[in-house]
Amino acid sequence: MKPMGKTRRMLSVGLGGVALAAALTAPAQAHGHGGDHPAPSWQLTQTGTDARFRGLAAVSRTTAWVAGTKGTVLRTSDGGRHWRDVSPPGAGELEFRDVEAFDGRRAVVLAIGEGEASRVYRTEDGGATWKESFRNLDPKAFYDCLTFFDHRHGLAVSDPVDGRYRILSTADGGRSWKVLPNTGMPEAQPGEASFAASGQCLVSSGPHDVWLATGGAATARVLHSADRGLTWTAAASTIPAGDPARGVFGLAFRDRTHGLAVGGDYRAGQPSPRAAEATGNGGRSWSPASAPVAAYRSGVAWLPHSRSTALAVGPTGTDATTDGGRTWHTVDTGSYDTVDCAPDGACWAAGEKGRVARSTR
Repeated sequence: MKPMGKTRRMLSVGLGGVALAAALTAPAQAHGHGGDHPAPSWQLTQTGTDARFRGLAAVSRTTAWVAGTKGTVLRTSDGGRHWRDVSPPGAGELEFRDVEAFDGRRAVVLAIGEGEASRVYRTEDGGATWKESFRNLDPKAFYDCLTFFDHRHGLAVSDPVDGRYRILSTADGGRSWKVLPNTGMPEAQPGEASFAASGQCLVSSGPHDVWLATGGAATARVLHSADRGLTWTAAASTIPAGDPARGVFGLAFRDRTHGLAVGGDYRAGQPSPRAAEATGNGGRSWSPASAPVAAYRSGVAWLPHSRSTALAVGPTGTDATTDGGRTWHTVDTGSYDTVDCAPDGACWAAGEKGRVARSTR
């Protein structure tokens, strides 16, 4: 499955961006149902690079990290007015697709790819120095996403190896990693894999719960573990799959029961019907949105302290929901691959051609 799977996971598609559109707030209020927070407006920042950023960690209104192509990692501490290149030395050939930051100094980044291209780096000094804490030596493994439950415990996921997803675990903040036993992992479907599109194919909420999004097989699925990745259950997604380019791309949970999923078909010009869904029971079952996102979306995030408002992003725009994922409407036409919101209420988005934006609400 590697040649076909590699094309799907690398997402080597050149989708052109368009200019940032009208403010999001008014449409969100006009079309939302039962929303408790208006959607933010995006304000582009100047990153000084043309790297494509699919990894994003929003720490606060002032601090954020992005990770992307050509081994690029940037950090801002002034709300995006200035970005500092803190890329790990010698990483120029790597594809960073996920970054998890604990604060402005400590962060973990994941590089994807077959065999030794999949690596994890950690910094404790704001990116001044990095330590490679994991390098994949199994040619059959291909790591896609990582997530942390707290400052110590985290997981990373590889596409199936010998018929089951492989889970990597850390208990020391990413300084060291070990492969978990796969006895509690359901068998993968033929052709099933995860998408390294936004750093959101593996997400967690609380101290133990984690969810894994899949696609490519006959049925897209969302897998759930309530014990930090030791045992898993699988639920069918309502987002269409049946093709290497289709399935669930991004997940977001505001607590251990309420979650959102987005996806579709990442190929430019291909329709993506029913590409959004929600769960209210921790992912045991999923319900399709009655008014789904307008097109393929790779990233999704709840607005902090909101019970019903969230954003979904993709190469053709941003959609907002103000009713917990039942209905979505397009509120921006700028190109983004991933979105993340900080506890203080700030949201950030990142994507192609060095595009990084911060919310202004």
